Amino acid sequence: MANVSTVGSAKAAPMTSEQKKVIFASSLGTVFEWYDFYLYGSLAIYIGATFFSQYPETTRNIFALLAFAAGFLVRPFGALVFGRLGDLVGRKYTFLITILIMGMSTFIVGLLPGAATIGIAAPIILIALRMLQGLALGGEYGGAATYVAEHAPDGRRGYFTSWIQTTATLGLFLSLLVILAVQFALGKEDFAAWGWRIPFIVSVVLLGVSVWIRMKMNESPAFQKMKEEGKGSKAPLTEAFGQWRNAKIALLALFGAVVGQAVVWYAGQFYALFFLTGVLKVDGQSANIMVAISLAIGTGFFVFFGWLSDKIGRKPIIMAGLLLAMLTYFPLFKALTWAGNPALAEAQDTIRATVTAAPGDCKFQFNPTGTAKFTTSCDIATSFLTRNSVPYDVVTTAAAGTPATVQIGDKTIASYDAVAAGDQAKGLDAAFQKQTNIALHDAGYPLVRGAAKVPDSKLDAFVAANPELALDATAIRAGEKASMPAADLVAGKLLTADEANGVTDMAVYTIAGGGAYTMVADPANVNWVTIIAVLTVLVIYVTMVYGPIAALLVELFPTRIRYTGMSLPYHIGNGWFGGLLPAMAFAMSAAEGDIYYGLWYPIVFAGITLVIGLLFLPETKDRDIHAMD
Repeated sequence: MANVSTVGSAKAAPMTSEQKKVIFASSLGTVFEWYDFYLYGSLAIYIGATFFSQYPETTRNIFALLAFAAGFLVRPFGALVFGRLGDLVGRKYTFLITILIMGMSTFIVGLLPGAATIGIAAPIILIALRMLQGLALGGEYGGAATYVAEHAPDGRRGYFTSWIQTTATLGLFLSLLVILAVQFALGKEDFAAWGWRIPFIVSVVLLGVSVWIRMKMNESPAFQKMKEEGKGSKAPLTEAFGQWRNAKIALLALFGAVVGQAVVWYAGQFYALFFLTGVLKVDGQSANIMVAISLAIGTGFFVFFGWLSDKIGRKPIIMAGLLLAMLTYFPLFKALTWAGNPALAEAQDTIRATVTAAPGDCKFQFNPTGTAKFTTSCDIATSFLTRNSVPYDVVTTAAAGTPATVQIGDKTIASYDAVAAGDQAKGLDAAFQKQTNIALHDAGYPLVRGAAKVPDSKLDAFVAANPELALDATAIRAGEKASMPAADLVAGKLLTADEANGVTDMAVYTIAGGGAYTMVADPANVNWVTIIAVLTVLVIYVTMVYGPIAALLVELFPTRIRYTGMSLPYHIGNGWFGGLLPAMAFAMSAAEGDIYYGLWYPIVFAGITLVIGLLFLPETKDRDIHAMD
């Protein structure tokens, strides 16, 4: 990098009202774009149920998270395409293209039919739209950060670019507010059935506002000056990554700053939300409110740490955030467990399941392509325990060909091999789940058994199959009942088509406490104050690593390739290392039988960045970016 000068502590004149206006416009448009992108992450559970309904719950959760990650995986390619465009033709016009692609992709997701309507085409189209969103976002961040930094006075870049850093969190915050508003207006059942689409559809309004704002923006003065002087790069990709002097800066930016920032960011905001809802079983609406409150409390720290980085440097703050996260993730997430679902935490401390299986019967249940089938008796057992957040140990001492067993306290339940069971697999699965749930419930796990709807033709068999309920079929028939048409019985899966053949209607009885078991977090025992406090600490770690990083990345690269140079390492770090975190952490925890095991993913990568950053990353706060060519 040539002609890099320092400005020491000298301060340029304060920004003019016009400069503040264009920076506000850039930040506001970026908030809207992040809103579009994060809707998917916030609604992953509903999207998984709609577009991946053909898979079991555990696999569905992984697929939903992977589809979310698909948008992140293509972000580096968006950085290459739009970074090159931004360095060749300017920042403003690139902004317009990215917002249009992002907005239209999000709007279409809200209208896309689910797998039940159009089959496999639904998840394919969904992932394609996610990839378009990722491409657009890949070109957005580098342009916004570069645009703001090139308007900011020397000595205040950390402060001004920190406003761009708030846009990701504010976009998530806005998405949560819209989701909560729709949930309150429709109720949980209608929201789960179709109301989750509304936040996607109304984003078209935000798209119109964003385009209007960006049409009024002026081009970056640094870019205009460079073009007037004829110093622009004719091949920004080749210059940025084909020349070692610039390529080594990109590698250092990636592994010495961005990778650690990415895993801390996504662990603190996205995996924390998934942990509350998917692992601890906290009500989704309550979890969204808690996250929204923590974001409202913590967002101001982006600006604080950006301002502080102008005083003491970018590097010390980022490295301190990485170190704090590494040292405290395990106790913080354990505190979330005790505050979010104390009954589950106590049960986990008291009772661990033991899965005894034959060698080779247990597989790693991470299936990104959706083609593998986990049908062995061990996989069926561990998958079920994972869904219910039950810790377990696997002992491979059973004889070959012997079905796996699950021991919970003094009860032992035999699993089954789905392939060997053939047509009996469905009945064996129902029996295995029921027996295991009863054992877990008796051991103290917070399982609640819902009501069952039983048609009259199956009532006697139901009573015989559930002796623990001490039911009397005659008394039930003498009590309240509802009459349902045959078509509704089939649609509700109470009867098969063959069983309903020749039936016009039938009495249906509601048996309290006779339905499926569900692991729950008792709302009365959820400690809101502690959860919000822990989430706020996690958000503050995010602000430490993320608040100063835009200024750092801008200051590392010369003007002629700045958009391209900073965008690629940023989006590789955040798109690949950060975006894959939720899916990888979930799969790692499932494989190990430990809900906390996935935290090693962010801790290890934060540690790698901490070492490389401390040893090799330069301090950049006093560089004059206008003198860099």
